[in-house]
Parts: sequence; structure tokens; C-alpha cells
Amino acid sequence: MDRINIMINGLPGNMAKAVLKQALSHKHLNILPFSLTSPDIETDRFHFEGIEFELIHPDLREKRILSVIAESEPIICVDYSHPSAVNTNADFYCRHNLAFVMGTTGGERDDLLSKVEASSISAVIAPNMAKQIVGFQAMMAGAAKSFPNLFKRYQLTIRESHQSGKADTSGTAKAMADYFNKMGIDFSSDEIEKERNPDRQSSIWGVPPEHLNGHAWHTYTLTSQDKTVKFEFTHNVNGRDIYAEGTIDAIVFLAHKLANGSKGVVYSMIDVLKAGGQMQGA
Repeated sequence: MDRINIMINGLPGNMAKAVLKQALSHKHLNILPFSLTSPDIETDRFHFEGIEFELIHPDLREKRILSVIAESEPIICVDYSHPSAVNTNADFYCRHNLAFVMGTTGGERDDLLSKVEASSISAVIAPNMAKQIVGFQAMMAGAAKSFPNLFKRYQLTIRESHQSGKADTSGTAKAMADYFNKMGIDFSSDEIEKERNPDRQSSIWGVPPEHLNGHAWHTYTLTSQDKTVKFEFTHNVNGRDIYAEGTIDAIVFLAHKLANGSKGVVYSMIDVLKAGGQMQGA
């Protein structure tokens, strides 16, 4: 298979750098030395592992992307931008026929999906790119479908902790709340307990100091009305490698789909998992 041209947008953000690090070790990926960046970034250059990236700011991207496409088409973009930029970025990709993998949460999700479905591109869009966590979510989704009202009359508590720079509530926690709703629990995503204070994360939660700037800890607790029964599900992630690894699989998956003529389709990480990590280790 030909090498896949990828444009990792959001540099020098932490998640974009984590994907870049993983991509450098994958022989089928050709990393373009360009990255769309936010207006808050003051520089127009970023260096990583001997590669100089041109950082393209919002006021220049409409013009600059035309030459990038002309030189390197086809391109798959990787998007880990701020939640406030989700829809704007998706509109940009659709207009310029740039297939993309998006792991950012937030934004108007229905509008996001409909834009891709009405376009000539396809995309992988998921609030969580960690394959093992997505697999766990799939199991819970299956339970919700097979056993409605399984936890009826139970009380649910959802607690999640992420680095202080994460602006929104965890998309994974919101998805899990929906599964528990289908299993009979009346619970709003507004009730999710969100922790972003590093001092509390260290002293109360026990997050290792070296991972305060990059972690994702989630606990879902179900308690019976009389408090005699408790179920608890926990998944704690330190660092960002697990998400970057899943992102690479999503890129490879999407490249295969595009090669087979996919247009106007939004894929999830469940689709990526079902495909079995095509081209892994190739």
C-alpha cells in the first residue's frame, strides 16, 4: 500500500505531539511538515525530532491549504483542537475535501456529523480514541441493549478527572451516562463530577504528579437503594500514548476506506475495532 499523507493539526498541543511521536515510528505514514494551529500560538514554526513544521494560523489557512493540497493530495488530517473549533474545522475539511480523524470532544455534534455525511469525504470521529476503553464502552452499550432496566432504582455517581487544560466534560463519561440511562437509571450528564484542580487530583485522587498535566481517570459507581449492593467500574489512564495509538489505527482504517471509494460516511472507533487494526505491523 502507498504511504499515507497525514497532516497533524493542533501542534504544538500535547495531544497532537503524542500522535506525531507515534506516527514517526509507522513506516506507512508520511507526515507533512504543516499544521493548522490556533490564533493563540505566537510562533509560525515548530521543531520536533529534526522536523520543522510550518504552523498555519486561521487567518492564512484558506490560502495556504491550497498549495499544501496541490503538493501532497490525498491527505488525511488529524484533529485534536479546542472544543470551540470542532465545527469550524470540520467545515474547513469538508470544503477542501480533506478526510479527517477527529478525537476532540465538544461542539455541535449533530451538525458535525451531518456536514461530513453531506460532503465528498469520510471521517473517523470519536470522543475517545483509546481502543481498550472504546471496547469497554461497546460492552456497556451491548448490556444496555440486551438488559434494559438492569440497574433500575440504583443510584449512579460518575466522577472524572482530567488535566486542568481540558475545557469540557469528558465525552466518555457522557457516553457512559447514556448507557446507564438505558439500563434504567435517571441520570443527567450535568451530574457528572468533573475535577480539574491539580492539588485535589494529587492529594485526594492520587494522580501521580508526573501525570497531572495529562491523565484521564473515570469511576462509575452504582449503589442499590438500601446501600447493600455496590458496583464500581474504573478506568484510569496516565499519559496520552493510548489515545495516540488508537489514532494511528483510525488513520490506517480511514485510508483503507477511502481507497475503496468511501464518501460521506462518519466512522466511529467501534468501526475501527471491528476492522481489526488493518495494516497494523505491515
